[in-house]
Amino acid sequence: EFSAALRASESTSGFDVHRCSSPRGPFGPIHAPATYRARAIAPKPGRPPVTRDPAMCHDLRTVHRSRGFGSIITGGTMTTFVADRFAGKTALITGTGSGIGRAVAVRLAAEGAQVLAHEINADALAETVRMITEAGGTVVGRQGDVTSRDECFAAVEAAVSTFGKLDVLGNVAGIAAGYHMPEQSEESYRRMVAINQDAPFFFCQAAIPHLIETKGNIVNIASNAGINGQAYTVSYCMTKGAVIQLTKALAMEFMKSPIRINAIAPGGVATTLSNTYQMPGDIDMDLLGRYMGFRGMAEPEELASMFSLVACDESVNIHGAVLSSDRGMTAG
Repeated sequence: EFSAALRASESTSGFDVHRCSSPRGPFGPIHAPATYRARAIAPKPGRPPVTRDPAMCHDLRTVHRSRGFGSIITGGTMTTFVADRFAGKTALITGTGSGIGRAVAVRLAAEGAQVLAHEINADALAETVRMITEAGGTVVGRQGDVTSRDECFAAVEAAVSTFGKLDVLGNVAGIAAGYHMPEQSEESYRRMVAINQDAPFFFCQAAIPHLIETKGNIVNIASNAGINGQAYTVSYCMTKGAVIQLTKALAMEFMKSPIRINAIAPGGVATTLSNTYQMPGDIDMDLLGRYMGFRGMAEPEELASMFSLVACDESVNIHGAVLSSDRGMTAG
């Protein structure tokens, strides 16, 4: 969805994302995946007309040099890139084939970072690389499986050998699914732990020595499910809770070192993960209603905006934090 919106952002119309209606669990639709399509629309009622210069979205790096900011519109929301916020910085981002990972990679590249984009799906990775390079950004794609400890270490070394250093590590890759806990297979459990929990640990283990050298930082993508218990998602909640404790424990261990370690805990986000999210057919909807919220789902670009803020040098005061970005779902 993001790539379509980015390509189409050279028009002068806003964009909206239309979803099919279906029962929704804590991460998205149950059974039938929602269908997303971006199309040009007139401004929504009550909003002022959107007037934009198409050149602002053509070459993000040129825009930054000439104006200081660049903007695109996706999901009906204006996204503003901050000029040279990551100039001279290098970032390694996992899960960049879609959703939050892709949006983060695009955003940091637009703001001046050199990005190593990591992803297991070759076609999806190629699309992300194309989007960034065509917009004038600097990116190297690396296909790999984060369930392998050796690959986690190799990816970090690839970023350092390619760009000379590492300033930002973004642990974004993740999976989710719903199960009756007593019925979840060992295979699906092991895979969820390997991707959601083990991979961030090994990437941190490999990256921290390099990040100390550059006074860099780590941003882990956790979840509101790591804060609140949720029915039918025991293994997912467990792994995201582990990401939160990984973040806090590392922040304490390296309190006296020149490195920052933080996490972002999203609620529902309109990504491939949520679109394909599955639940058992005989769930009790009363147990899920409390997780659905009242303000809808976020767009990946909204999470990328927070990521950029947390990872940039201006946020030197943010360390050991778990920042909720869930439209109020964990407020009470």
